[in-house]
Amino acid sequence: MASTADMLNNIESQFNADAASGLDVVFQFNIDDNDTYHLIVKDSQCQLVSGEHQDPSVTLIMDEDTLKEIVSGELNGMQAFMAGRLRTEGDMMLATRLSDLFSL
Repeated sequence: MASTADMLNNIESQFNADAASGLDVVFQFNIDDNDTYHLIVKDSQCQLVSGEHQDPSVTLIMDEDTLKEIVSGELNGMQAFMAGRLRTEGDMMLATRLSDLFSL
């Protein structure tokens, strides 16, 4: 099974810079209450960083199985949210942009 870092690196590698034009946001991922990473999207660039960000734009909270299913394409973020497997804190509408910014 791929690690959380590997799965998030896979997300980062699918970044669509054109869709990020003009954005300056931080997506934080809290996985299983013990793994935290954040993706900084700024100036059509993306950077994955381990650990918490002091002021993320949106935080996505899920377990590792849910992340794995989203990254593999078995589940989309909206389905996970509606099923209660994904929670958000912060700008929930920004979370809906993930599928535009990353080929998931």
